[in-house]
Amino acid sequence: MQADNPQNALVTEEVQPNSERAPENIDQPEITIPKPGYISERDRLVKEKAEMQDLLQRRQAEFENYRRRVERERGELLEFASMDTVKALLPILDDFERGLKMEGGGKEYSRGMELIYQRLYETLKKLGLEPISSEVGVFNPHIHHAVEMVDTKDHPDQTILEEYQRGYYFKGRLLRPAMVKVAVNP
Repeated sequence: MQADNPQNALVTEEVQPNSERAPENIDQPEITIPKPGYISERDRLVKEKAEMQDLLQRRQAEFENYRRRVERERGELLEFASMDTVKALLPILDDFERGLKMEGGGKEYSRGMELIYQRLYETLKKLGLEPISSEVGVFNPHIHHAVEMVDTKDHPDQTILEEYQRGYYFKGRLLRPAMVKVAVNP
């Protein structure tokens, strides 16, 4: 009568954990041993894949470095592209300075010249022009050009006595050295 009970009908055969009999309906994959030629081919392909990945990574790094270098060079080119133009305008700025030192021509004329000079100077300053300070007092061959050297005991050696032409920096780089007269002790 226990067979009539549906719960008992399902448990008809107990499976022992260490049973030597394998279940018949489980599909087992077939284990095939690759031939030696396939193993060497696989190893060659794995090695080739690793070499290609390494080459790809190197090329990507080289391209990234190239891209950064081109961007930096482009930025520098744009930053200093106006350097030649500013350098060409410096003699005009010098002429304005000399013209402002001269007297004559009337008060209105002098005022007009001063306004034009200030406007030109401010525009060049906005572009990156910076004058070399004439207050330094000591000759520096990196930023001064000695046009005249005077033997004197009145001033210390290498003292700037007079500035003939103002020197300028352009965006931190020397554009034109200052032309100066320098004292030299005999």
